[in-house]
Amino acid sequence: MNISLSMWSVHKLWYEGKWDTADFLGFASEAGVTGVELLSCFWRDKEKDIPLIDEALQKHGLKVACFSACNNFVTADDSQREAQLKEVTDAVDAAVHFGAKVVRVFSGDLPNDSISFEQGMQYVIDGLSAAARYAEQKGVTLCLENHGLFAGRSDQVMSIIREVNSHALRSTFDTGNFLLVGQSSSDAIDELKGFVGHVHVKDFVPVPEGTTGAVIRALTGELFLGKIAGEGAVDLKYIFGELKKSGFDGWLTVEFEGDEEPRHGSMEAVNHVTRIAATL
Repeated sequence: MNISLSMWSVHKLWYEGKWDTADFLGFASEAGVTGVELLSCFWRDKEKDIPLIDEALQKHGLKVACFSACNNFVTADDSQREAQLKEVTDAVDAAVHFGAKVVRVFSGDLPNDSISFEQGMQYVIDGLSAAARYAEQKGVTLCLENHGLFAGRSDQVMSIIREVNSHALRSTFDTGNFLLVGQSSSDAIDELKGFVGHVHVKDFVPVPEGTTGAVIRALTGELFLGKIAGEGAVDLKYIFGELKKSGFDGWLTVEFEGDEEPRHGSMEAVNHVTRIAATL
C-alpha cells in the first residue's frame, strides 16, 4: 500500500491565500509521500492551474492518487442536480488528465426538512448511477466517502454500492468519519473490506462539551476533536491489516484535520501512517 497526502490537510493555508497547489506539491514531496490527493474545490483558474500542476508533479516525481469531487446530489432542483453530476464528470476528466484511477465522491446532505430521507437517498442513487456510467467509459472508479446522513455508516455505503450496481463505484474508506455517526471504524472495515477503492487516513478522539479547537459534533450529538492520524481513537493497525488481507492495493491518503499547525500535523501523520503500514 502506497501513502499519499490530501491537499485538504493544508486547506487553511490555501484559504488564507498563503499557498497554491504547486506549493502543496512541493510540501508533499518534502513530507516523503509518493502521491497526492487533489480536490476540485481548490481550483482558482482551472485553465491556468493545470499546466502549473503538471509541471510541479513532474518536478517532484509525484503521482495523483485521487482527484476529489465536492458534490451534493441532495437537492430538489433538477438543474442543480445536473450541475452536481457535471461536478463529478468534470472530476473524472481531471483524474484522466492527471493519470489518477480514482475519484472521491460524496452522497450529499439535506438542505432542509422539505426533502424526505427517502427522496434524498433516491437523488443520491440516481446521481451516482449516472456518474458511474460516465466513469466506466473513462476507466475511472468513483469512490464514495462515508460522510453525513446518507452515507455515513458502512451499511449505508454498502447499500448504495449495491443499488448502483457498477464496478465503477466503490468506497473511499474514511477511518475517522465513522466515529461521527456512532460507528466503530474497525466494525466498518469488517463490512466494507473487499469494496474499498481508496482510503482516507484520519483520526478523532471524543471530547467533553466545552472543548474548543478542531471540534466536530457527530450526528449522535457527541463531540470529537481532530487528531494527528495514529494519535486518536481509530485502530489504524487493525484497519490496515484487514485491508491488506482483503487484497487492497490502493492508496492510503493522509487527511489531517487536527488543531496543530497544518504542515507539522501533516508531517507527523504521514510518519505515523508510514510506521504502522511498515509493520504489516
